[in-house]
Amino acid sequence: MIDWRASIKLRMAELLAILLLTTAASTAGAEPLAPPDELGPFAVGRTTFVVEDPSRDDRTLTVDAWYPVDADDAVGVPPSVYDLIFAGLPSEVALDEPPVSAAEPYPLVVFSHGNNGIRFQSFFLTEILASHGFVVVAPDHAGNTAADLLFPGQPFETRDRPLDISLVITRMLEKNADPADPFFETLDGFRIGVMGHSFGGFTTMAMASGFQDVPPDPRVRALVPISPAVGGLSDEQLASVESTEIVIGGTADVTVPIVPSSVRAFELPSARPRYRIDVVDAGHNSFTNICDFFDVLLGAGIPQEFLEFLLGNADEGCAPELIPIEEAHRVTSLYTVAFLQRNLALDPRYKRFLTPGLSRFEPVEFFFVAGNQAASR
Repeated sequence: MIDWRASIKLRMAELLAILLLTTAASTAGAEPLAPPDELGPFAVGRTTFVVEDPSRDDRTLTVDAWYPVDADDAVGVPPSVYDLIFAGLPSEVALDEPPVSAAEPYPLVVFSHGNNGIRFQSFFLTEILASHGFVVVAPDHAGNTAADLLFPGQPFETRDRPLDISLVITRMLEKNADPADPFFETLDGFRIGVMGHSFGGFTTMAMASGFQDVPPDPRVRALVPISPAVGGLSDEQLASVESTEIVIGGTADVTVPIVPSSVRAFELPSARPRYRIDVVDAGHNSFTNICDFFDVLLGAGIPQEFLEFLLGNADEGCAPELIPIEEAHRVTSLYTVAFLQRNLALDPRYKRFLTPGLSRFEPVEFFFVAGNQAASR
């Protein structure tokens, strides 16, 4: 177990270093760098819509989008509420459908939820990314959601997952080209990334490797597989992955252990650069908002036994022996935001967060491949 008091002291040293770097940038006239583990300069909006795929019997997906909002447009807008069927969870960050910031075209990131999960299962991450200037969209993989456990709906096959993500990318680019759409000219179609948790981590890698008869999607330029369940992908498929990536996992994950899952997803691809972050004492669900969902639904009177059926094993994120879930969220945000800012938004200043030296101040084990050389902390 990590000594969290010592970790906090080290974190204070890191924050001091960031402050000095940011102050230096401001003094030099550059735009201050927003720390990647804190909310960024934008307010955040959230909207929900539906997309259909006529080529798959009109397969229908519910999609959430989180996006940057200018400060003036956020005034007086009520919070967005996450619908948990039996209760609502108001967001502390996301607002209910304010206008999308038109300051510039933003990178697009698509999130894929876990097996029997839900599109907003990791809203801590989608919200912070939007605050840093990314448009983040997440579909429910119909037939493979938590709601399908209660109300079985559309048929589902594993190949539907990468097809769902490609469909969402296509629909978002169509919105970007439609003058009547709120997302008109807000996206940079050349900067597209995919991230996902567990089965969604598999989906993330499949977007670059292909799966069965589904080819890779060449529009995807950056990957963030989190606790990736890549057992369904062969060594050859993983070796074909060329999109830059950061693999994030938990050392206490017993559902999708780092060995072999994160190791295969990191070591086999040919991508340059690529990174692997092993979060010390994180469990499988430390990368989700499962504790928030559990608390809200338990408070609404839902029996704990039913919640465990509906949400899966909350202990893998909320147990006291694990890293505090707020700290797991912070570390995940730190590395995800920094990676996507550097490798998708192409801001070179964020490279400083993707180094072995800085990782010494974080509860992680850090690995990377740069050029033709591999190194680890």
